Amino acid sequence: MAQQKQNHQPPFPQGLIFDCDGTLADTMPLHWRAWQAVAERYNLALTEQRFYALGGVPARDIVKLLLAERGLALDHLAIAGEKEAAYLPLIAQVEPINAVVGVARESYGRIPLAVASGGTRKAIEQVLNRLGIRHLFQTVVTSEDVVRQKPAPDIFLEAARRIGVPPQFCRAYEDTDLGMKAIRAAGMEAVDVRTLLVKREAAGVGRAA
Repeated sequence: MAQQKQNHQPPFPQGLIFDCDGTLADTMPLHWRAWQAVAERYNLALTEQRFYALGGVPARDIVKLLLAERGLALDHLAIAGEKEAAYLPLIAQVEPINAVVGVARESYGRIPLAVASGGTRKAIEQVLNRLGIRHLFQTVVTSEDVVRQKPAPDIFLEAARRIGVPPQFCRAYEDTDLGMKAIRAAGMEAVDVRTLLVKREAAGVGRAA
């Protein structure tokens, strides 16, 4: 009797990719504090609601947008540098989002992990080191590594390339609408961290608990 052929499906996922700010690390309130100081200094129209809506967009691009709206001919890179300078000292206050960090810890050593962040390399590396999780990730891709930023898929595609996993076999974690669009555009499974956190809070588990 002929043996039935078995359909061997590859395990899924084969790689995990994480945003950093607001996904692995509870940094967004600290970023907002830094942005408030810069926006007030240059009279830029940035509300807290709009700041969160722009999550994942590099600071230099946000400044460029805000300056254009005001018709101001200022150096957007220099102002973005001021925002970064205001934020970096706050990294000492960063706490992990353990609902997501736990996923990374559990998967470490089993499948390759990467970070794909719209932040700067200097800031993201400092945050990951502050949380003691830098070693979990095979690679860290930041805004300096790609031309097109979220919601374009480039940063996630680059992360997948670096860990050697086809995009369709990757699962990625994000906390913003722009980030979720980028993941889906890359052809990956998208996990909305906001939904994950709501479920944990409903179960009585804190954000950084």
